[in-house]
Amino acid sequence: MTDHALPPAIQGAPPARPGRRFSLTWFGLTPFLLFSTLFLLIPAAYLVVGSFTGQDGRLTLDNYAGLTAPLPLNAYLTSIEISLVTALAGGIFGFLMAYAVISGGLPRFLRISLFTFAGVASNFAGVPLALAFIFTIGRLGLLTTFLVGLGFNPYDAGFSLYSKIGLEIVYLYFQLPLMILIIAPAIDGLKKEWREASENMGASQVQYWRYVALPVLLPSLLGAMVLLFGNAFGAQATAYQLTGGFINIVTILIGNQLTGDVLHNVGVGYALAMGMVVILGVTLIAYSWLQRRSERWLR
Repeated sequence: MTDHALPPAIQGAPPARPGRRFSLTWFGLTPFLLFSTLFLLIPAAYLVVGSFTGQDGRLTLDNYAGLTAPLPLNAYLTSIEISLVTALAGGIFGFLMAYAVISGGLPRFLRISLFTFAGVASNFAGVPLALAFIFTIGRLGLLTTFLVGLGFNPYDAGFSLYSKIGLEIVYLYFQLPLMILIIAPAIDGLKKEWREASENMGASQVQYWRYVALPVLLPSLLGAMVLLFGNAFGAQATAYQLTGGFINIVTILIGNQLTGDVLHNVGVGYALAMGMVVILGVTLIAYSWLQRRSERWLR
């Protein structure tokens, strides 16, 4: 049949477009979208609205103005100090431990066992971790009792598990293994050719680390420390169980504002939480930027 035999309506008609079909693969995202909406988006919106709502139900900025008072300001400073100390100490010692494990020629089963323990220890926090330290180096803990039997009482020498220094020691228990897990892939990414090339050019170990390895690892190191900072900054259960809430950190102060009898102001508690969101948001942005810089060397 020629084109002239076709009906006029068919001649010159554009080709039929296939209908759009809804891909069933989108159903796989439904649980994630539902979870994010219920436990992230809706609570975040409720938090933002609550931070601008006064005790009389009207919109106000007094909640944020209250953050400049001595108690909230000191809570932020204390939380930042604890987070910085544990991030720096955990980052430095965690990096050294990871490098020793990876470059130390350990048998494969020991290396796997150590990283498995690091994975467990990095998630061991909260009330169980606080109780474990109390039972070990508390005033009547196992190690303290043993040292007292030897004639040395660490608490008489000025140490206290229930102080800020004691809390930092407890935080290092999960900061160190977390650093090991984060930095190990970056250390594995150091190419042997770089070391061989530097040795062939007469560079010493110090020069290799100063001009080759450290510049490559620096973004990963800083990014891991930033992540450790955020991890410590958001901790609450461990500090509350260990110190009974006597150390003034932001997470404990938020709980006191929301459920306390003396410092009960829900709007101020929401404003404090928004301050934490801003700080942690900056932390995540810095971590993402540093990760992008480190990936170009470790591809």
